[in-house]
Amino acid sequence: MEIERKFLVKNIPDSFKEYEKIDILQAYISTKPTIRIRKCNDNFILTIKGKGTIAKEEYELEITEDEFNSLLNKKEEGTKCIKKTRFKIPLKDGLTAELDEYYGELEGLFTVEVEFAEIDAARDFVPPDWFGKEVTEDSTFSNASLSKNGIERQ
Repeated sequence: MEIERKFLVKNIPDSFKEYEKIDILQAYISTKPTIRIRKCNDNFILTIKGKGTIAKEEYELEITEDEFNSLLNKKEEGTKCIKKTRFKIPLKDGLTAELDEYYGELEGLFTVEVEFAEIDAARDFVPPDWFGKEVTEDSTFSNASLSKNGIERQ
């Protein structure tokens, strides 16, 4: 079970590039149901996600680079690959903010997610001042939607 909340970013922390980072390339084999492939640095993962917002079932399977490349050719029609760098920023109470900086057509978008061990901890979480508007329940900001529809620019 994945339990997380997602936010836009109001103020990017000055030192965010000093933290552990993961370069991510991901694509969607299907957006409904959600079947995703992801390259994280030198690791390759196939993920199947259930329905939900704050809490959803998630199954991950490690795959080879060849399997990733083969599946990449089978991504859902009309979707684009998402490229982003994830920075893991420690928060109080042992939590971690996963700050995503997007590239390509999503250049300039920053989101931040926090994962929790239980639903009550997620509900009780008070975000730091640098977090912006919560988008956990706004499907516009799901990565599956971003791969399909991009983001509306102001």
